[in-house]
Amino acid sequence: MFEEKISQLSLSTPPSFIRAILKTTESKDVISFAGGLPNPISFPKEQLQESTNRIIENYGSKVFQYSQTAGLVELRKYIAERLQNTQGIPVTYEDIIITTGSQQALDLIGKVLIDPDDTIILEEPGYLGAIQAFSQYRPHMCAIRLGDDGMDMNELEDKLRGSNAKFIYTVPNFQNPSGLTYSHEKRKMLLSLAKKYNCILVEDDPYGDLRLVSR
Repeated sequence: MFEEKISQLSLSTPPSFIRAILKTTESKDVISFAGGLPNPISFPKEQLQESTNRIIENYGSKVFQYSQTAGLVELRKYIAERLQNTQGIPVTYEDIIITTGSQQALDLIGKVLIDPDDTIILEEPGYLGAIQAFSQYRPHMCAIRLGDDGMDMNELEDKLRGSNAKFIYTVPNFQNPSGLTYSHEKRKMLLSLAKKYNCILVEDDPYGDLRLVSR
């Protein structure tokens, strides 16, 4: 009886691919290779429990209280310092926002940057979670084919030249779902094109610190 009260934005939002994938994993007789779920035996349970206890002991009831929207200052300072030391990115804690997972971050990006019918550029194939997060803001999604070492830069420049794209979304390290990693040359070209056409570059890097080294 309340269906007519639901917003058109909600009704036009497609179902969540990720939610459907995760739902199937709840079945005890299913071993799913569809989602990026880590093996539970890899979770450092004892260390996590020790860390949780230490945080509660150090911060007391403050841990369970409301905090400022951007997140705990101490954590933001740690992240900013790490980005400075490991990647040479000149940021301060004021440039850092803590989110509840990457999906909230992607939704905030869409909310802040996308107006209906804006053009945004994504990889093909692209990360389903990003496609879903952005699609609710009704942009025109332009897909750029991936080669073995990243986006087709000629195709990307053609699209940038012919549109006023708001941003380029990319997963340069162990891209989801292809698994490829951008070459150094492709990274430089991507940054150069983003600057040339005054286009925001959105880098999604959940896997940058995860590398398998063969011996």
